[in-house]
Amino acid sequence: MGARTGSEYLKGLQQSSAEIWLGDERITDVTSHPALRGCAQSMATLYDMQHTEGLRDEMTYPSPTTGDPVGLSFITPRTHEDLQRRSAMMFHWSRFSGGMLGRSSDYINVEIMAAAAAADFYHQNDPRFGENARNYYDYARENDLCMTHTLVNPQSNRALTASGHPSADVALRIVDENADGMVVRGARILATLGPLADEIMVFPSTVLKAASDTNSFAFAFTIPCGTPGMKLICRESLAYGESRVDHPLSSRFEEMDTIVVFDDVLVPWDRVFLKSDPELCSRHFPETGCLAHMAQQVAIKNTCKTEFVLGIACSIAEALGSNEFQHVQEKIAECMINLEIMRACLRASEADAKIDKWGVMAPDRAPLDAARNIFPKMYPRMIEILQLLSASSLMLIPPDSALDSPVAEDIDRYLAAANCTARDRIKLFRLAWDVACSGFAGRQVLYERFFFGDPVRMMSVLYRTYDKQPLMDRVDKFLSRDH
Repeated sequence: MGARTGSEYLKGLQQSSAEIWLGDERITDVTSHPALRGCAQSMATLYDMQHTEGLRDEMTYPSPTTGDPVGLSFITPRTHEDLQRRSAMMFHWSRFSGGMLGRSSDYINVEIMAAAAAADFYHQNDPRFGENARNYYDYARENDLCMTHTLVNPQSNRALTASGHPSADVALRIVDENADGMVVRGARILATLGPLADEIMVFPSTVLKAASDTNSFAFAFTIPCGTPGMKLICRESLAYGESRVDHPLSSRFEEMDTIVVFDDVLVPWDRVFLKSDPELCSRHFPETGCLAHMAQQVAIKNTCKTEFVLGIACSIAEALGSNEFQHVQEKIAECMINLEIMRACLRASEADAKIDKWGVMAPDRAPLDAARNIFPKMYPRMIEILQLLSASSLMLIPPDSALDSPVAEDIDRYLAAANCTARDRIKLFRLAWDVACSGFAGRQVLYERFFFGDPVRMMSVLYRTYDKQPLMDRVDKFLSRDH
């Protein structure tokens, strides 16, 4: 198949047998359901970019097996140029949504690529699993799959989770094995984009303690979302309407978060990457190198998100005529600093990229680790800045329908701003509302706070993995000098 079009992506969703629940309703066609069709169409637009004149060469590359164009996010980078090409492609996708579509499929595409390159890692567990990683990469690339993932077990008892032992009554686990595969039962949470994905990757838990009684919770596999026995349970939809003026972001980018329930689901052996080895599961992310590639995609998304918020902040100040006030400039300058920090981290990671032990050109993790630890603090503050810059203007915006009502003349007269018409003001501040105040906005803030997990644990991981010894050696050398 090679690189899919938007219509081919939507057709795949329509043909899916995935069991998707929203409240008491089972959704049979996500492409037409009001809660999901806006994001489905946005995802289709991303796929169409692969065939857009003038963009095609920046979005695809020749398949190593067929020579046909395939999505560039699947490329195995061997050079700095490969890495930069992939980065440019990811920027195209992320800027389309202003960074608000956090789970575009390039996030998992790079993980699957890294898994295939690190096939020997999975070979340690079972020779079949290394081949599975290579074969699945080829399959995903040639069929241009839209994939999501799930990582976290439900937490019925957080103390157990923190101790490295899952809650056995709810956590996903292996309950049987046979000639065809392994049977799993339980649930995983936060499968973002689940209803709009073709397949889901079930990541290994990285908090498991290596012990025989945790073996059944240790695995990694991929599986189609329509596999019998699987259910995707959606949270409440944040797509409150389809107006591009009233709900400019939620109507387009409500990517939906789900609980994935596995009722004795058979996972074929050719879809298994890891099984019954907690120690290997805990080493999965650092040893395969996938985290660096995924973190690069996230840094690009966060750079685009910061660009978008900064652009809105500048537009608000210009519209209201407040851009010459120093306190306004100070707040906007804070967003500018955030943007330059994100750009610098990303640029450093790409400039200092090196060939890893699997032969892949991998971005340098240190600046990416810095970026992914600081952005959860940056983003809520930037949203606060939008609220402070807008003040009551955020609460005085009538819906778009009012512009064609008997009060339209009043709106045109009394809502005009210093440097824009009332109608342009409504468009701008409805956008600001969807970024800073709506249900969609609140979810985005929460999403960024916990994107990679508990912020304290993330800082602890950074502390443990950072190369501190050369710095301490330098201090010792200084203290030993006599001149």
